[in-house]
Amino acid sequence: MTKETGGPAFPTTKPLESWNDPNQGMALRDYFAAAVLQDMCAGLERGDNPDAIPEFAYTLADAMLEARK
Repeated sequence: MTKETGGPAFPTTKPLESWNDPNQGMALRDYFAAAVLQDMCAGLERGDNPDAIPEFAYTLADAMLEARK
């Protein structure tokens, strides 16, 4: 299953070769996850499980994309 990405986080006004043009930059889903991740990492303490953090960041990013609909 392919996740909805929300499109580019910082869309360009120049013509693109295609929707999958790598010059579009970061997907909105990745941008949301990075924003969440930044805040979560600021609050990390020794002994926290770092493997669970990225999955949770993308869960919150997916919720943010859903809230935009």
